[in-house]
Amino acid sequence: MTREVLNVGQVRIHTGSATREEAMKEAADILQAAGAVTGAYFDAMKQREETVSTYMGNELAIPHGTNETKDAILESALSFVRYDGGVDWDGNPVTFVVGIAGKGDEHLEILSQIALLFSDDDEVARLKAAQTPEELFGLLASVNS
Repeated sequence: MTREVLNVGQVRIHTGSATREEAMKEAADILQAAGAVTGAYFDAMKQREETVSTYMGNELAIPHGTNETKDAILESALSFVRYDGGVDWDGNPVTFVVGIAGKGDEHLEILSQIALLFSDDDEVARLKAAQTPEELFGLLASVNS
């Protein structure tokens, strides 16, 4: 049994908006607080973003570090933040910012779980309607399986 990549403390809902930088910082801070990454991970996220946008469509962005910065990752984890006021992600409207830290190739499996969830409009609507982090976490439980 591996450690769960997401726990309710890593799920947040904000009524306001944020800049892309603020959203990435929060994603990195949550992962760091969870013991998954070092303080260097935020810079790794910014590096990744400079080369390729992590905007995925369907109001989702998945900031994560570059392959060169794998040593900033201590273990696999996720952060999941909903910004009801939205985030301008290089001109793309983002509501959900999912920070990913994947040890080895584990991030690929996690990414596919998230992509699957967000490919379903009904699921996205449910994620947007959730009132509390606990409720949101319940909808996301599949990422731990």
